[in-house]
Amino acid sequence: MAMTRGTERILTTHVGSLPRPRALLDLMKAALAGQPYDRNAYAREIRSAVAEVVRRQAEAGIDIVTDGEQSKSGFFTYVQERLAGFEPRPGMKRTQFAAELAAFPEYYEEYFKRAMLGGTIAPIVPIVCTGPASYRGEEALARDIDNLKAAVAGVKHEAVFMPAIAPSGIGANEYYRTDEDFYTAVSDALRTEYQGIVAAGFLVQIDDPRLSDIFADPSLEPAARRRRADIYVEAVNHGLRGIPAEKIRYHTCYGINEGPRIHEAALAEVVGHMLRVNAGAYSFEAANCRHEHEYHLWETVKLPEGKAIIPGVITHASNIVEHPDLIAERLVRFAKLVGRENVIAGADCGFSSQATYHTEVHPTVVWAKFGALAEGARRATRQLWH
Repeated sequence: MAMTRGTERILTTHVGSLPRPRALLDLMKAALAGQPYDRNAYAREIRSAVAEVVRRQAEAGIDIVTDGEQSKSGFFTYVQERLAGFEPRPGMKRTQFAAELAAFPEYYEEYFKRAMLGGTIAPIVPIVCTGPASYRGEEALARDIDNLKAAVAGVKHEAVFMPAIAPSGIGANEYYRTDEDFYTAVSDALRTEYQGIVAAGFLVQIDDPRLSDIFADPSLEPAARRRRADIYVEAVNHGLRGIPAEKIRYHTCYGINEGPRIHEAALAEVVGHMLRVNAGAYSFEAANCRHEHEYHLWETVKLPEGKAIIPGVITHASNIVEHPDLIAERLVRFAKLVGRENVIAGADCGFSSQATYHTEVHPTVVWAKFGALAEGARRATRQLWH
């Protein structure tokens, strides 16, 4: 399966993660806590959840669908079961969003307790590389592929994608001599997952919020930020080598959902690195009010020939459902700058990056947003193709 392009209309997709049903969360929580649970019931619940979430995407008008990451405890924590050579470090301090947290400590203390981490089924524990990195997730990957294949059979769709984490999201290094050696080894390990997804006939989506995060890291000088970004891009491309670009989507975002978000990088700082990734389409935040104006960037930035963009035209940071006319307006702006056939309607980020009982955007609102996304794409199509 190659990247589907909208030659006659604007196609719709999203970033990947969607809320999990409570029955699945209960079993997943027991499994992660090492408590007794029914393995067969757990497998059935995952398969059922994937089937349901695919069906609802199709009914809402999503063209390029996915499994909603229903089997995963989190968009990066899932790799703990798939990579060898790492160990958890519960006491290790997390340094993400340092400038933002320092600017609004009272808000974020409450926010993380109430929303972003408040309902997660298990603590998010940093992991550290303490030995050779290798892939051991073949069984879990095969299960995810089989479940998604079964779910899309007989369901209307244009294409199917499956997310996978970028090498930059795998934790800290205590084993390899240099960062370059570490990320190269991790990308070699993750390559098994990337290749498996594509071999199954799906598009592979590389999730890489760290690329945007480093440009807001107060501990790094501008030159060090750019060098770190170069390492991340080189690692991603190393893991993707040999996979045709048209079978790859790349997503980057800013990590925080609802918040002041004044200490985030401008897309102008990130875009040059993003476009060096060997992907056929690039997904980025464009709907929230900190970044919507950045569509102007494409007045001067040249989208490479044969590539597409997947700008977020609905946001994961609010329960307000965007009006279809606004969604259409956003899509038309991008289409006039990069070409209508090079724009796919997307979301800013996933709606449940971690498996949690309390998603910030209510599940019923997510589906309303997807319906608005589809209708907005139809209205943009009428304007662009008359």
